[in-house]
Amino acid sequence: MSTTETINPTDLPDYAPVPRSAIGPALNEQGYYVGRVERNLYWITDGTYQSAFLTTSDGVVVLDAPPTIGNNIQRAIDEIASANGVSNKVSYLVYSHHHADHVGAASLFDKSVTRIGHEETRRLLLRDDDPARPPNEETFQDRRTLEIGGERIDLAWFGANHSPDNIIIHLPDHDALMLIDIVNPGWVPVYNSNLTEDIPGYIEAPANALAYSWKHFIGGHLGRLGTRDDVTLHQQYMADLDASIRQAIDTLDPTAFYVKYGENVWAAVKAHLDATAAAAAKPVIEKYTGVLAAADVFTEHTAFWVMESIRLDLGYGSQVHP
Repeated sequence: MSTTETINPTDLPDYAPVPRSAIGPALNEQGYYVGRVERNLYWITDGTYQSAFLTTSDGVVVLDAPPTIGNNIQRAIDEIASANGVSNKVSYLVYSHHHADHVGAASLFDKSVTRIGHEETRRLLLRDDDPARPPNEETFQDRRTLEIGGERIDLAWFGANHSPDNIIIHLPDHDALMLIDIVNPGWVPVYNSNLTEDIPGYIEAPANALAYSWKHFIGGHLGRLGTRDDVTLHQQYMADLDASIRQAIDTLDPTAFYVKYGENVWAAVKAHLDATAAAAAKPVIEKYTGVLAAADVFTEHTAFWVMESIRLDLGYGSQVHP
């Protein structure tokens, strides 16, 4: 017979208050917010995830379908379509990448909907065989421009970053750019740099985004839209973390860990790497607490993952035995 462990909230750790600048608009009774980005481009959030859609004369184009928003995507479209006297029929669905937390509600839309994404997205969705995420029928390799109902959407892949297939979605006529799981406007990245598979690509991705002309940023997470300043602040946070990691690698003496744990090599390695990440994170947490939400919650996790990339991808600190 299983039992449920009860956790007392008073036993949980306390963290710094969330800056008000990180908070987005209030949700409605159904648990979502829908707002205009520019003209006929709209965004939706449930406070944690984001989607977007474009109303056109050829139907609605949905950009990502997070399952946490789920059926509220269509409700938001219905709300806007009714208010503006336009069609609420979804005709196109663009996938930013293959991860289930961003496209896991794709199966809610009719099989006749044209699904578009990177060629690697299709390969990974075919591999995963998840009925909630029908593979995109239409693919592209590096660049593709969509012309739908007189509206332009530019798709671009610059290489692996958060995932092998994560793309930029640029809407030049709406001053907007969508890049998922790289920058969380107002917040630091969560575990391991937003669970990123390729840190060098992740570090490069904001500069790729800033090379485009846009004013509104859709990052895929949390409760508000972003700006160019948000992306620049994220770059500075990551640059400070990189510099601090290199200093920690250079200055932390690991001898005590290996003396203490002796033949238990993994215990020594864990203590060594954890201590290096903690030392690297400390000054960054101090600098960004009150500036970026959850700096005290996740910076050490991100420091560890970036440190491993600096060590293993870039070879920093690597020494060849004499």
